[in-house]
Amino acid sequence: MQQGNPGAWVGYAVSAIIICVVLFFRFRSMRRVQKLRLERLWVVPALYALVTATVLYQSMPKGVQWLYVMIALGFGALLGWRRGALMRINVDPETHELNQQASPAAMLFILVLIIIRQGLRMEASTMGFNLAFVTDLLVVFALGLFAATRLEMFLRARRLLDQARAGAFKA
Repeated sequence: MQQGNPGAWVGYAVSAIIICVVLFFRFRSMRRVQKLRLERLWVVPALYALVTATVLYQSMPKGVQWLYVMIALGFGALLGWRRGALMRINVDPETHELNQQASPAAMLFILVLIIIRQGLRMEASTMGFNLAFVTDLLVVFALGLFAATRLEMFLRARRLLDQARAGAFKA
């Protein structure tokens, strides 16, 4: 029987504690309805696109690695679209202000992704993967996730706002 690195277990425990604390505070704040500003939805994906471009520039993928990068981006976008659809968006009938409320399902979705990410990062080297490239793929995946989430929310919120305004003009 092979003994694992005891320091690795400390890393697992610290990561788990930090994730639990963050999720605890996030779940508490999910009860509140927040204003949704369509004009600001592009900011997070744009900043993360810069981070992703920097990461990829520092360790430029080669050959078939670009295929994996595109797959990670597409898979992130697919899951991000689903995550965006889980967000609750409503329009105030009188003021036509948009409001959003995070869904507990969306938070659980992110928790599962965090667990998968941690597992991949911790086990990548033992499975023969290049840890730096796995990290790059996770960054690209996150870009697809954030961008698609915000795009889905933008399109749906704009449609709901147009419907609310059309209903107000008919009345």
